Amino acid sequence: MESLKQRILKDGCIVDGNILKVDSFINHQIDPQLAFEIGKEFYNRFKNTGINKILTIETSGIAFALCAGYHFNVPVVFAKKCMGANMSPEVYQSKVHSYTKQIDYTISVSKKFLSSGENLLIIDDFLANGQAVLGLIDIANQAKSNVSGVGIVIEKGFQPGSKIIRSLGIRVESLAVIESFNNNKIIFKEAFER
Repeated sequence: MESLKQRILKDGCIVDGNILKVDSFINHQIDPQLAFEIGKEFYNRFKNTGINKILTIETSGIAFALCAGYHFNVPVVFAKKCMGANMSPEVYQSKVHSYTKQIDYTISVSKKFLSSGENLLIIDDFLANGQAVLGLIDIANQAKSNVSGVGIVIEKGFQPGSKIIRSLGIRVESLAVIESFNNNKIIFKEAFER
């Protein structure tokens, strides 16, 4: 997605040589026009897969999942990282390791929001090692839902996440794939396996 790549080049920056900071338009402050365009792009890529529901993880994936949900006209469910007092105790849970925060946490989705046989599209803002997406796939499997695909806003193609998810037979569509960070420059992968 060319507009996303151009925005990453314009406003993204590399931190500590391996972390891409895009907090001015993706995961702290959000550009609503870009988010809406990203949601439409996910719709265009997955519109023929019979999606019934979109699944994401709080918090950074929610905006893009919601924009995609608008185009698909389906509900959006997000896995919570903390169990609130108002959350049903009947939940699907999975353990996830955060690459950027270097912590483990348990994600939860109420059993009433996922059903057997539903076709899910998983959406997240970043894909590096794939732990968040694998946790969501685990929850989908517990619910006996079908993962019809995974939509990623930005993929770090030099890390194993995409390869791990594809090895499970799941389609991954990433809107911007970074091949490397070279001398503090962002290098995009122009062609990649789908």
